[in-house]
Amino acid sequence: MIEDDRDLAWLYRRYLKDEPITLAHAATGAEALAALDADPPAAVLLDLNLPDMDGREILQRIVAAGLPTSVLVITAENDVDTAVAAMRAGAYDFMSKPVPPERLLTSLRHALERQRLSGLVECYRRDFDRDRFEGFIGASLPMQAVYRVIESAARSTATVFVTGESGTGKEVCAHAIHACSQRADKPLITLNCGAIPHDLMESEIFGHVKGAFTGAVQSRMGAARMANGGTLFLDEVCEMDIGLQAKLLRFAQSSMVRPVGADVSERVDVRLICASNRDPLRAVETGQFREDLYYRLHVVPVHLPPLRDRDDDVLHLMHHFLATFAAEEGKDFTAFAPDVEAVLAAYHWPGNVRELQNVLRNIVVLNSGTEVTLAMLPPALAVVAATNPPPPARSEGRGRPAPNSIRPLWLAEREVIEDAIAHCGGNIGKAAALLQINPSTIYRKRTAWTQRARR
Repeated sequence: MIEDDRDLAWLYRRYLKDEPITLAHAATGAEALAALDADPPAAVLLDLNLPDMDGREILQRIVAAGLPTSVLVITAENDVDTAVAAMRAGAYDFMSKPVPPERLLTSLRHALERQRLSGLVECYRRDFDRDRFEGFIGASLPMQAVYRVIESAARSTATVFVTGESGTGKEVCAHAIHACSQRADKPLITLNCGAIPHDLMESEIFGHVKGAFTGAVQSRMGAARMANGGTLFLDEVCEMDIGLQAKLLRFAQSSMVRPVGADVSERVDVRLICASNRDPLRAVETGQFREDLYYRLHVVPVHLPPLRDRDDDVLHLMHHFLATFAAEEGKDFTAFAPDVEAVLAAYHWPGNVRELQNVLRNIVVLNSGTEVTLAMLPPALAVVAATNPPPPARSEGRGRPAPNSIRPLWLAEREVIEDAIAHCGGNIGKAAALLQINPSTIYRKRTAWTQRARR
């Protein structure tokens, strides 16, 4: 409440004494601005005539700063021009003195409800409508679910097991979990269990002392001790030798590390994140992965969807990588030809995001221009383009159809769209890309067809 009249301020307090709010009072513009800077409120009751400044200046500052605050102007200036000017400047409501208690209560309650709903919308946009998150790019529903799981898992110290096909971003997921956790300022150590020879793997994880084995000319700390206080990411953990899995189990249970050749163990504080492009439970069934280790590591599962199941994300990724690689290589590419977008959206991407990156890097490096065309596509995608040619143009010499052969436009349109959806395995995003329309257009038309059928 910004009001220089102490009696009116006392009266407004009386009006609002039973409301579930915290009410602070500023008698001058300077006091008000200091309070706004320190802790922006949900609503402001603003008098325009203040002893040290015009209340309109406070309103302008609130709007210019984008504060989440509804401003209710209360003034003795009872004229239409002042009211219109205040509303245009960003005020939520305008009230003339003296303000009846019912009018003040109703306006304030509506303003607070509006702020609450605005906060919910902003929360939805932040949590459910993100097109990128900690290294990931994508706005599809499967990725929104991944973002939520990562945020929840990051707040915990529980072991996370990330699964997904090769190229879906398992290492990006590990970095995202670490970056969102309280360990973000500590090291993240990554170890690829499938790329290190089995006889060196124990030393890579737990370290060794000098002279522990032939070739150990100096001591090695090991990934577990290097990650102390932070996160240890074991990629492709299902490829680990079955004998070493028992030692990893003991480490996961006790947090104790004994370097190869050492006589004593030491405790470390490490958060484990594991990943595999194989189904770990299937690896347990085939005897390639210890069952007890599986249950020790598979605490919080995170599954990364393949690119083919991520709707329109392929389009977002295409444009992102094209801009990135063009800038890196000093090229002028800025867009894709429509038929190229359709081909890339229809392709099944067995190598997922990594394959898409490689394809676009190849295009940018080997070609020049401002637009990516079909002729620039690598052989695998050129085959897709050849097997999905554009519809043939209508012959000029074709005669007029018979009147009884003419079908309603909406019915022909429906058949084309439904055929495209079936061709894309039910993926509306890919169908929309092939048809060169927005996915929302398909959803809208389907709703209209359903309503037409009910009639």
